[in-house]
Amino acid sequence: MASATAATISWLHSFRGTANETAKVPEKANSFKIIAQKKARKTRKIILKEDVEILGKKGQLLDVKAGYFRNYLLPMGKAQLVTPILLKEMRMEEERIEAEKKRVKEEAQQLALIFETVGAFKVKRKGGKGKQIFGSVTAQDLVDIIKAQLQRDVDKRIVSIPEIRETGEYIAELKLHPEVTARVRVNVYAN
Repeated sequence: MASATAATISWLHSFRGTANETAKVPEKANSFKIIAQKKARKTRKIILKEDVEILGKKGQLLDVKAGYFRNYLLPMGKAQLVTPILLKEMRMEEERIEAEKKRVKEEAQQLALIFETVGAFKVKRKGGKGKQIFGSVTAQDLVDIIKAQLQRDVDKRIVSIPEIRETGEYIAELKLHPEVTARVRVNVYAN
């Protein structure tokens, strides 16, 4: 038994060396320095193809984690990687949209000018006692009069008219564009 343990010990010493030997470390190993211990963040620059509740709106440029892009956004078709060609197309699309918005605003301003230069729209109602009229003048009535006089279709939802229950002159507002509002005069008279 003693010879078996002696053989095992001598066998182990062949790997480790003798007990008196110390492990020698090469001098180059001492010059090795750890610069950073953080994991590198892997992100991808993407453009959203559609609105994503957590991230943002369609056409927005974002940095997202690579796994989120690879495993969710790309397979669902909600985003794509940014490329120089795609950026150029995106800029061209934004310019086209801006030009369209500017054109719509100019059209609304021209239409507002037409409405304001026409003068007063006359509304005839059945009269009651004094200045009272039967019923009231509504936005739909004003839309019908505009269509009859100017041959322009106007949505009644853009018409803001005060409550009219008497004869007289009133001012109605037509919100033609978020930044353009036309003020028109409405003359109500009894027949």
